[in-house]
Amino acid sequence: MPVLYDRLLKLKEMFNSKFGSIPKFYVRAPGRVNIIGEHIDYCGYSVLPMAIEQDVLIAVEPVKTYTLQLANTNPLYPDFSTSANNIQIDKTKPLWHNYFLCGLKGIQEHFGLTNLTGMNCLVDGNIPPSSGLSSSSALVCCAGLVTLTVLGRNLSKLLAKYKNLQWDNVLRLDEVQAKLGISLEEMLLVTEDALHPEPYNPEEICRCLGISLEELRTQILSPNTQDVLIFKLYQRAKHVYSEAARVLQFKKICEEAPENMVQLLGELMNQSHMSCRDMYECSCPELDQLVDICRKLGAQGSRLTGAGWGGCAVSIVPADKLPGFLANVHKAYYQRSDGSLAPEKQSLFATKPGGGALVFLEA
Repeated sequence: MPVLYDRLLKLKEMFNSKFGSIPKFYVRAPGRVNIIGEHIDYCGYSVLPMAIEQDVLIAVEPVKTYTLQLANTNPLYPDFSTSANNIQIDKTKPLWHNYFLCGLKGIQEHFGLTNLTGMNCLVDGNIPPSSGLSSSSALVCCAGLVTLTVLGRNLSKLLAKYKNLQWDNVLRLDEVQAKLGISLEEMLLVTEDALHPEPYNPEEICRCLGISLEELRTQILSPNTQDVLIFKLYQRAKHVYSEAARVLQFKKICEEAPENMVQLLGELMNQSHMSCRDMYECSCPELDQLVDICRKLGAQGSRLTGAGWGGCAVSIVPADKLPGFLANVHKAYYQRSDGSLAPEKQSLFATKPGGGALVFLEA
């Protein structure tokens, strides 16, 4: 990993210049892209993400004081310091250092720790921000791993916690399928039979469930949806079940590796985008345009990723077509006549599957 090695050396030099000392270790966490499986994870279904080569790096030096000092190689993100034992996170302000504090505080609360040691940390990253590539999640993961490493804890001590829901509290679509004991393809048929394509209003939902409007608001809807007057239940269910099936098909094709594998995977990605656009309505004109351009210029498949409503598109492109593809997409999408998008907001890059989170010890 020569490129990563060069970045670590540069980060070491910048750390020494900033803090007047040498880091004791470095932590890396990658960004990730969701290749397929959009808006189905919180419905209980698997998605298919991939770690990318772009990442967040943090150089760390534990210190004997109780002060946490954070700095960033990007001058857009100002320095921050606080007591390691009095972590306060202002939820109203999405400042960059709050993501680090979330990772640290999560480990602190999980293990019930007090009297945390201080540390000097210098953060570097090359994941495009606000692009749906989990730059903030990579920073949170890095911070958690930094804290575990400083404490000498092992990740295997972290245990998953699960909740079992009663039927009257079932909120996830995968639980309906599990209760019925049928396949995703059969769930699509159930959706066709049970729901109509026309939007539902709150009164109709109440009649179907045999509940009052007050019960609908307090027991089923969230604070963000209590004032919604139109519910496209048919379209949303169709997307979730069909997208969950596409994820399984994608996985199967990868495992079987037929000769036309790339073509088949690309077709599933294209179907995913159409469903996100038409059934879940989480696309936007700019994303649709970008996806169309990518397909016309050589992508075997292209779709929105990062939840949609902005973010980015992910495309699967044969390696031998990559240089021409990147140049042509940049020209077709970014170099438009209106010139409305500033150069620093333009981000187009290639990546292969990347490695996972790592800790590097200073020799």
